[in-house]
Amino acid sequence: MTTAALSTWHEGPVKDAVVAYVDRVCTDGSPDWVAPEERVAVFDNDGTLWCEKPMPIQLDFVLRRLAEMADADPTLRDRQPWQAAYEHDHAWLARIVTEHYAGDDTNVRTLGAGIVAAFANLTVEQFEADAGTFLRQTRHPTLKRTYLQCSYAPMLELLAHLRAHGFTNYIASGGGRDFMRPISDEVYGISRERVIGSAVALAYAPGEHGGAIVRQGAADYLDDGPEKPVRIWNRIGRRPILAAGNSDGDLEMLDFTQHRDKPSLRLLVLHDDAEREFEYVAGAENALDRAQTHGWTVVSMKNDWATVF
Repeated sequence: MTTAALSTWHEGPVKDAVVAYVDRVCTDGSPDWVAPEERVAVFDNDGTLWCEKPMPIQLDFVLRRLAEMADADPTLRDRQPWQAAYEHDHAWLARIVTEHYAGDDTNVRTLGAGIVAAFANLTVEQFEADAGTFLRQTRHPTLKRTYLQCSYAPMLELLAHLRAHGFTNYIASGGGRDFMRPISDEVYGISRERVIGSAVALAYAPGEHGGAIVRQGAADYLDDGPEKPVRIWNRIGRRPILAAGNSDGDLEMLDFTQHRDKPSLRLLVLHDDAEREFEYVAGAENALDRAQTHGWTVVSMKNDWATVF
């Protein structure tokens, strides 16, 4: 079957499955028709909507700030994660992801403490301005394009295709909510109030010009794994009918998208294109196993995408 929709996707069973699913749930008279208000789609961000290697984009943002802090204060240089940032110890940082998906969050908590300390006492407006500038001006270390140009063209096209068929798209990411908000509408066509992500504690500081919301030196929650369905429900109040992810951190979100009374589509992006992007499965092993046993649709970058960026 040749389809006009999703032109950045190769013709084949995966593209056919996506297009056919949208047609089924959006066509009046179809036995699988779903009311527009129930057409909710949720997307992980890192590794699903934009590139996450050699490190997540937000981590680069944080590490630059930690290195600046260590440069200004030598006493931080022997403490993690300032030490790793100052010494550009990417091996320590890479181990954190591996350890996290193996169930050991010791170093995740260490990194998390540094992340919240890096931007503590900034107003939300200051943080947003810094994040927006970084994303628009900083170039990916190997792809040689700005970070805003590291979003995946096929996923942008899918988001637009869903919008055109009455879907409401949300981001549900382990990345920082306030890091993604400045660019979510510009890049993804997803308004800032539909961004669900990890957050730090916030506090209101009174002032003569209406006061300010100030970032605190403590985490609020990490939107990953089993926390994702909770945060989706808290924000939306609905179970999505379509979800897309790429790692074990998305497993529960993809599980949560199953319905008893209506069809659902679960997409798992497989990074198997070392020539155009990166090739890796670390941190996605359980999700790939679940995809095989639960009928999820695995999207191969190499085989299913005509272009990547």
